[in-house]
Amino acid sequence: MTDRVESRAASLLPEERRVGSDDVEAQAEEILLESDERTADTTAAPDSFVEHRTSVEAAGAGQEPPD
Repeated sequence: MTDRVESRAASLLPEERRVGSDDVEAQAEEILLESDERTADTTAAPDSFVEHRTSVEAAGAGQEPPD
């Protein structure tokens, strides 16, 4: 098992914990595989949209922050 899977298994979201699993590592591995697929193919999840912007673009460079 990889450190990535162990780390994800240790930090399951509350809704992921509620589902329950006899093998949280296997559950975490499946979650990560699905996430990797969606990252590689932005059309893998219905109605999903992956936006690729830099932090400066996301923050609205040159704009004053709201009061």
